[in-house]
Amino acid sequence: MIALIQRVLEARVTVGGRTVGEIGPGLLALVAVERGDQPANATRMVERLLGYRVFADDAGRMNRALADTGGGLLLVSQFTLAADTSKGTRASFTPAASPDEAEILFNRLVAIARSRHPVVETGVFGAEMSISLINHGPVTFRLTA
Repeated sequence: MIALIQRVLEARVTVGGRTVGEIGPGLLALVAVERGDQPANATRMVERLLGYRVFADDAGRMNRALADTGGGLLLVSQFTLAADTSKGTRASFTPAASPDEAEILFNRLVAIARSRHPVVETGVFGAEMSISLINHGPVTFRLTA
């Protein structure tokens, strides 16, 4: 499982012109499920999303995690993160899980996150989405689980 996380001041996902998920300060996580991922990957990814230290402490160092700040978490499925781009000029998506498998694990990720954190929003799995955000820093990391 892969997550590209961005520390944001705010982020919003719209589908068909309608806002479906929105947070203030927190993390936007674009998430890809790969072939072979298991429920344990979803559990570990939630631990990483909530525990990864990307927020400043009083000294200005990145020593605080989302769980410490209570900020929002916006989870958006994005299978293209699992693409193999090592050859040619067109991505191969064979590393990505099938849509059916990916949806099950993505929904599990969302459920676990909601059970452990007070503010969790999502996009719509498989939909064409528009994402707007204000990246704070900018701070962006790629996490795997």
